[in-house]
Amino acid sequence: MDKKTEEFYVRLKEELANSTIWPSEYLYKFIMPSDIHSIAKVEAAFNNMGAVISTQQSKTGKFTSVSISVNMPNPQSVIDKYIEVSDIEGIISL
Repeated sequence: MDKKTEEFYVRLKEELANSTIWPSEYLYKFIMPSDIHSIAKVEAAFNNMGAVISTQQSKTGKFTSVSISVNMPNPQSVIDKYIEVSDIEGIISL
């Protein structure tokens, strides 16, 4: 992980810790190419967590937005999930 990304996660963790009472519901939003295997990898990362996952394909069908609402125990667990899915090709975290 590069220094800029690491600094982003440090700031995010501080903001989450200061703005939310944990455990809490967290909404992840991703944009990614409409590749069934990549979308399945994202869904698998949240499997057995009671997550509510919704997808919406773009008008052209090239991209898919993935929204995941899930109860997370603490800010570090939120960041761990972002890091876990970050190696999926073409994924952009919003």
